[in-house]
Amino acid sequence: MRDEKTAASAASRIHKWMVRILLVIMAIEWVLLIVEEQWLSAFMVFLTIAIVISPEILRKRFDVTIPTEFQILTIIFVFAALFLGEVRGFYARFWWWDIVLHISSGLLLGIVGFLLVFVLNEHQRIDFHMHPRFVALFAFVFAVAVGALWEIFEFGMDQIFGTNMQKPMLGDPSGLTDTMWDLIVDTLGAFAISTFGWWYMKKGQRSFVENWIHKFIDKNRRLFSPKKLFRR
Repeated sequence: MRDEKTAASAASRIHKWMVRILLVIMAIEWVLLIVEEQWLSAFMVFLTIAIVISPEILRKRFDVTIPTEFQILTIIFVFAALFLGEVRGFYARFWWWDIVLHISSGLLLGIVGFLLVFVLNEHQRIDFHMHPRFVALFAFVFAVAVGALWEIFEFGMDQIFGTNMQKPMLGDPSGLTDTMWDLIVDTLGAFAISTFGWWYMKKGQRSFVENWIHKFIDKNRRLFSPKKLFRR
């Protein structure tokens, strides 16, 4: 128990300092972009800042607490994708940057989908039960769907504002190959985390997904009823 509290305290300290440092870096970058009149890049930095501080807004406005470990991973992902990737051009500098981030997004979105359906399944005011296989399927479909919506967003930005978010490959100026590989790696990440989540619900095996779920429940007890459990 003491080890868990120590780990939670360490994660909380890391999270606080990470948010402070990244906010300072991005605030300086945002001001410089405004001065240079690079409006699209400035918007991307502003969007990154908004996402980074959103967990704190959720906690204060809706009394919903997200596990610190998940916040840290999400912040790292958003900073790497929007700030380093789009604003600082890491997608062009490193060929593997896009692949790693799309696999990561599939994993993170799968966890989000899993938690969403878990809340629906266990909410005190909702008489709603789902078999573990359908919960895993929902998480998988949710992650792939959001990944597809992101590809549509990239296409729209490229067509309307003349950006280069789709990163057309050599011999494929349309960007179709990049889009398809993005969707494929999104799907692989989503499948991995959905399978992991299903294994937990079905077999009760220990995993980081299980730990995050229990932390989410402990910090948001008002959302759940102790009488409602997953059907195994």
